[in-house]
Amino acid sequence: MKKRKIIRKIKVVRAEEFTGEMAGDVREAKLARVAMEILKVVGENPAREGLLKTPQRVAKSWLELTSGYGVDIHKLLNGAVFEAPESDMVVVTGIQFYSLCEHHLLPFHGKCSVAYIPNGKIIGLSKIPRLVEAFTRRLQVQERLTSQIADTIEELLNPQGVGVIMEARHLCMEMRGARSIGSPTKTSAMRGVFRKDSRTRKEFLDLISHNIN
Repeated sequence: MKKRKIIRKIKVVRAEEFTGEMAGDVREAKLARVAMEILKVVGENPAREGLLKTPQRVAKSWLELTSGYGVDIHKLLNGAVFEAPESDMVVVTGIQFYSLCEHHLLPFHGKCSVAYIPNGKIIGLSKIPRLVEAFTRRLQVQERLTSQIADTIEELLNPQGVGVIMEARHLCMEMRGARSIGSPTKTSAMRGVFRKDSRTRKEFLDLISHNIN
């Protein structure tokens, strides 16, 4: 009697599939269970009327707030880079953002301004706020976040220079710990001529000054 070979089909889950509908449902269910446990640990009753749907709401909000992990930066910017002879400064100011502090998992929010001086290439303007959102929708520290935006634009365009300035209020500092309310944190990342040339840097700062405060 011949033995039949049993072939097991093994599905290889690619990274892009992890953000699909089925994977999303699994992650949402796991997050909901964690949220329910947190409610119990802090002394609440997850069965009371006001909290019945809270675990599901928390899970959905966490998937939204960390959606940046599912964004492929190269795909996001693909097709948005154009050859151009311009060499004057390009500035996008007042980009509103929200993120989560990786130390306490509490929000920080504020404004971002991005500038670059082209060197034969420009990027579609709408892609700059999208790039900011892709990095802010992850667990972050403001210092790294600022550098990531600048480094990505520098790598993509190879411009004469890039400047990024972010100002944010951190609830981990305002709601707990120091309880320092209304003390925004400012960070900057300067590349190329923005770092080397004080006049270029001053021009950038002058252009965005009314959007920082």
